[in-house]
Amino acid sequence: MTKQYKYQKKGAGRHVQLSEWLQASEAWATMKPGPRALYVEIKRRYNGTNNGLIILSHRDAAVSLSVNRNTVGAWFKELQWRGFIRMTQAPHLGPSGIGKASIWAIEDEATADMKPATKNFMKWKNKNPAQKAGYPVPKFRTLPTRTD
Repeated sequence: MTKQYKYQKKGAGRHVQLSEWLQASEAWATMKPGPRALYVEIKRRYNGTNNGLIILSHRDAAVSLSVNRNTVGAWFKELQWRGFIRMTQAPHLGPSGIGKASIWAIEDEATADMKPATKNFMKWKNKNPAQKAGYPVPKFRTLPTRTD
């Protein structure tokens, strides 16, 4: 039997678990620290039964991560593009005119309505950033060299 010290609490408490296979994926390995921190914040709000019902606005995310609220918008887009999260309900004004935040689903867990995890980030391949935005990839031409 292990000895319990008076300053230790029973159990580990709530924590965020990032699986090894998730961290080993190309989508995670090539992602910058900002979107990674946002993913951990979204995952922190997941309680085991509310996937697809995770409420997180840009402002709340910015406060939680101590950044400007304009910064996190690109991080949300990056996580969606790589397949880590999916928006289940877009932000909108409620019937009383009060804004409602976006509702998110984490793609590595089954949703609250029992749909299986899609794990789209495992299919993600690193592409040219110009392709990400939907723009054609520029073709570089060689300039003629001068021969004297």
